[in-house]
Amino acid sequence: MSQQTEDILQQFKDCIPLLEVLTDVNRQAMIMLLAQNKSGLNVNTIAGHINLSRPAVSHHLKVLKQSGFIKSEKKGVENYYVLTVRKPLEQLKSLITAVEDECEGLSD
Repeated sequence: MSQQTEDILQQFKDCIPLLEVLTDVNRQAMIMLLAQNKSGLNVNTIAGHINLSRPAVSHHLKVLKQSGFIKSEKKGVENYYVLTVRKPLEQLKSLITAVEDECEGLSD
């Protein structure tokens, strides 16, 4: 196996947690909701838009935050969540580009 192939396989492994985060429909909905509200939303507001309990929303926000898709900002006593997708999306784009480059020239 070539070094390039090993590097791509490692990129796949590194992206697995990001892909797992994105497979959940509730987290997808939260990402889209936060994309529409650039100034951020608190847990209660998010729970009001998504058919989940506040603790369930908090759990999903924690997962999104750990994976780098969002960050929290303290405003008064509330945490507001803001979309910060640059790093995880760059990681996924890098994987896609590497796979495209490796597969270039292969027939369909």
